[in-house]
Amino acid sequence: MTRTTRKTAIADTIAYRLTQILRRLNEGEKLDPLALVEDFKVNLRTIQRDLNQRFAFLGLERKDGRYSVNRARLGTLSLADVERFANLAGLQGMHPRLSSGFLKDILDSRLQRVLLIRGVHYENLGDSQPLFEQLKHATQEHHVVSFAYQKADGAKLVEAAQPYGLVLQDGIWYLAATDAGRLKSYAITKISRLLVAPETFTPDADVAKKVLEEDSIWLNLQKSEVVLEVAPPAADYFLRQKLIGGQKIEKRLEGGSLIVSGQIAHPNQILPIVRQWIPSIRIISPDGMQAELESQLRAYLGAVPDADPQVNHGESSALCSAP
Repeated sequence: MTRTTRKTAIADTIAYRLTQILRRLNEGEKLDPLALVEDFKVNLRTIQRDLNQRFAFLGLERKDGRYSVNRARLGTLSLADVERFANLAGLQGMHPRLSSGFLKDILDSRLQRVLLIRGVHYENLGDSQPLFEQLKHATQEHHVVSFAYQKADGAKLVEAAQPYGLVLQDGIWYLAATDAGRLKSYAITKISRLLVAPETFTPDADVAKKVLEEDSIWLNLQKSEVVLEVAPPAADYFLRQKLIGGQKIEKRLEGGSLIVSGQIAHPNQILPIVRQWIPSIRIISPDGMQAELESQLRAYLGAVPDADPQVNHGESSALCSAP
């Protein structure tokens, strides 16, 4: 298992546990930490950290060793709220930091169209944290913004853009905004010289709906269908989460394989995923994409230099077998 796959599996496990605990709290259950240890096959310290730290913002009540939510707050969270929280609460080192205030923002209905969380990996915003806060405020209050955006061929000035959302997509924070009427996405860390104008705009309902429902950062491009055959080693990951835009499980095959479809605007949305799971994923359509991928792999393997004949083969083998 690769390091990336292992991190994904750990994050999936945490998110699942927190989703179940928060759902049960929201439904009025009084939870016994020792019973949770048995339910989720983790140690008591992990459960205590969940209840006392990750759920601290809920103000849980404790009586006779059991934890519960104040009756006045019961049932106030939807399943979507629970999933939004769980996908974030297991992350460490994230910027903006996972303070109680930020977690409350995630569950605040007024901000749910501003902060859109997709995926469980994350980037460190570092010095862009203040800019992130300015954009969050501008998006929530519908203020027009202007900024410089760093592209490969130099900085571009974006003027009078209308911000619709801040999206955490595959670990990267993006601003979804309209520029001259076209909906685009901008990586937060590439934005500088931000100016939040005093004037506001009236959000377009169709644009807001597209931002809310879109599951990729390819906001303004025509999508095409991709179909994959996924073998059992990778199938479980596709069953548990959406790994490609518009993902649907079309068919379950004998032996545990899946036929999965999705919508992509660019080959780079699907090829890295297929490469990660070689040989467990094969591209059925569009025609030619699997052949192109195999051609790229052959070219790559052909470009890899042969091993240095002077290298001591005993040392080489030892290094290759090291964890």
